[in-house]
Amino acid sequence: MKASRPRVLTQEDFDRFASLSRDDNPIHCDPAFARTTPFGATVAHGMLLFSLLCAQMRRSNPLPVLPIGQTLMFPRPAFVGDGVAAVLVLNDTPGRGRIALDTAIRCVRRGGARMPAGDEQVTAQGDAVLLVDASAGALAEARLREPDDALPAAPGGERVLYHLSVGQEASAVRSFSAGDIDEYVALTDDGNPFYTDPVFARSRGFDGAMVPLPLLAGMFSDLLGTRLPGRGAGWMQQSLRLRSPARLGELLTASVRIVRLRGDKDLVNLATVVTGDDGRAVLSGEALVLVRNLENKRALAAA
Repeated sequence: MKASRPRVLTQEDFDRFASLSRDDNPIHCDPAFARTTPFGATVAHGMLLFSLLCAQMRRSNPLPVLPIGQTLMFPRPAFVGDGVAAVLVLNDTPGRGRIALDTAIRCVRRGGARMPAGDEQVTAQGDAVLLVDASAGALAEARLREPDDALPAAPGGERVLYHLSVGQEASAVRSFSAGDIDEYVALTDDGNPFYTDPVFARSRGFDGAMVPLPLLAGMFSDLLGTRLPGRGAGWMQQSLRLRSPARLGELLTASVRIVRLRGDKDLVNLATVVTGDDGRAVLSGEALVLVRNLENKRALAAA
């Protein structure tokens, strides 16, 4: 097991990641709003926590590693003042040049106070697949081993929940600059050379420095938390598969599509994908989102 040193989360961390990802969902950025939700205070972005895992992946391996797959569940929120540690446990070696990890973010300090041994709480958990000493050819081979995710509408559930309906979609377009990567590294300490060193990345067969996986997935965070389902949504689970590298300056399109609504639990399943400017799949997966605290749901109830 390899664990990072605890990091105490601040509201400035949340605000900086909101600016970087464009996800200014009020559960992360608006203490007054967050106090009216079951959270009771602002909570960390899921992809901010994921970036801390990615930083620990880099620190824990003597060779350069490239995260290409991740599933994450968020069983408990992480709050301002919490001290969190990224924990990695070797799970398997699924093939030459690949390793699989169990991953977790553990809250080891609650509001600045050290939690007793055994009382540490898991705020994010899942599993990851990494390419070790990766190359463009290895990433292409990994993609061929796994089919693209093309999720149909799932059976069961409702067709409509609040203002939401199965098949509803939202998308956003943006590019990432070298300045965005600098801010990402300064905030997360994930100085992976695949993201920060274009000469190194080209030596491995890529076109240049790549956009970090948490920033790509942050495009989903933006859509889920501000557009569909909307402001006040809570991210419960996300799966991610890197399909091809995203280049700095490239116009990327993130799309989310509702595939299932579960009114009994206020849950929404969405297919998620990022495509490049040539239409190729860059990142795909599925999100599970809690819609109990949606702003527009509250407005409808008050009308």
